[in-house]
Amino acid sequence: MYYSPLKIAGIVAALLISLLLSMPNVLPTNQQKYWADTFGLRPMTLGLDLQGGSNVLMEVDRKDLVGKLQQQLSGDIRSVLREAKIAYGGIQRSAEGVSVRVTKPEDYAKAKERLNTLLQPVDAGVFATGLPLTLYSVTENAGQFTFVPQQAGLDARVALAIKQSIGIVERRINSTGTTEPVIQQQGKERIAIQLPGIQNPEAVKKLIGTTAKLTFNLLCEEQPTADNQNAPQDCKSLPLKDSIDIVVQKKKDAGDTSEVTEKDLKDVQKLWVQTSSRATVDGADLVDATPAIGQSNEQVVSFRFNNKGAVRFGKLTADNVGKPFAIVLDDIVQSYPVINSPILGGSGQISGNFSVEEAGSLAIVLKSGALPAKLTIVEERTVGPSLGSDSIKAGLTAALIGLVGVLAFMIIPYGLFGIFANVALLGNMLLLIAVMSFFGFTLTLPGIAGIVLTLGMAVDSNVLIYERIREEWRNGRTALASIETGFKAALGTVLDANVTTLIAAVVLFGIGSGPIRGFAVTLAVGIFTTMFTAFTLTRLVVSLWVKYRRPKEINL
Repeated sequence: MYYSPLKIAGIVAALLISLLLSMPNVLPTNQQKYWADTFGLRPMTLGLDLQGGSNVLMEVDRKDLVGKLQQQLSGDIRSVLREAKIAYGGIQRSAEGVSVRVTKPEDYAKAKERLNTLLQPVDAGVFATGLPLTLYSVTENAGQFTFVPQQAGLDARVALAIKQSIGIVERRINSTGTTEPVIQQQGKERIAIQLPGIQNPEAVKKLIGTTAKLTFNLLCEEQPTADNQNAPQDCKSLPLKDSIDIVVQKKKDAGDTSEVTEKDLKDVQKLWVQTSSRATVDGADLVDATPAIGQSNEQVVSFRFNNKGAVRFGKLTADNVGKPFAIVLDDIVQSYPVINSPILGGSGQISGNFSVEEAGSLAIVLKSGALPAKLTIVEERTVGPSLGSDSIKAGLTAALIGLVGVLAFMIIPYGLFGIFANVALLGNMLLLIAVMSFFGFTLTLPGIAGIVLTLGMAVDSNVLIYERIREEWRNGRTALASIETGFKAALGTVLDANVTTLIAAVVLFGIGSGPIRGFAVTLAVGIFTTMFTAFTLTRLVVSLWVKYRRPKEINL
């Protein structure tokens, strides 16, 4: 029961620091700003149900996804037939599917065999029926092979796109510092996004909806001129960003504040880039992207490939030294430098007259990955606290009533020792609020329920200790020996009870989202503060009482 002066000073210092960290939660708004700017101390962050925020509902663009799948399939068909040296006519894409005509009858059987290799199965998820699903089936009619889309396969591919999009959207939003966003699937093709505290989500919406598909394409040998505007085979025409910026600036200088339309961009400079896989490196292999300052003090985005991308990027640049290649972002050519030497390190820079904000946003989007399909906003609204101020006050009132009830419960059966436990309980509350505020954990209405639960668990530890002290006293030990043995013997029981609860909190945090995570965080923090106060603060108060009163009996 001995506490050194240094140990006592440490416990008191912890309580005083907790009081300081908790102060912003009870200060007026103007004082909260002063404390945040001066001392870096902020109140607890409130969740969407307590402070309101923005609600955005987005939908996967099925037409855009199908278009990307058809484009990929067209390239695969072309590669397979060329590899097999099978002569074919033009590849056509339509709502009915993708078709190709094999020109020589003797190649029909061979073409069918090779084209069937493109029917890769689709992962139908954990609820699969066990039957193989494919995106397409192949039909033949006099040398005309048509890949017909399968509804079940497309549904499974949309479900996979939703899953991938949720992960990407989470990474993008978390990188902005938004606290406790709720991102979950709604229906078959939609994603619901709740952003606590954000009343004007324009920047976040723009960040979410950007597909940011990055590719590196060699330029075609022939480029568009006034006399030649038809792209050669395996080439496509893309606008140049610098030319677009000039058009936009002219529009602004003329005082025209309307949105830029396709008509405005009709005469922008365009380049032909190669689309074959041999002349393209996909930015999907990027592992990092950060904003940086270029050699001319302009904003650029530095990127780095993984091993696979670095090898492919190195080979492309090594085989095409002296040729220009385009850095293409969302079908806009950002720049087209000449390859002066092989780029073997797997890293480089993207320049494009970016502002600081544009470079930062682009880096976030590239690093988090490209969306598998375009996301369109189908609903957008700014919401207030979902439960209303009256419900929030009712929740806080319930917490206060619970606190008073627990305090009274400890005093009635345990008397003076109950008061000691109540001192530790108030210290526990102070520590809990301080930790939540300092680390920026989000408080939700379920989190308030977690605080009330923590109160009950905190006194539960003291009840176990006090009952063990009673048992030791009844067995004939002295007052000092009973107290000391009670604290030591109850440690294992209290530890076991709190560890099992901590495991439950970790599971809730791992599989839950939004308010459920808020409850789990509050519960977990409460477990640690309860352990600290039960075996340091309560024990300190009891030891000081023993030191100065020298009790001969224990009235428990």
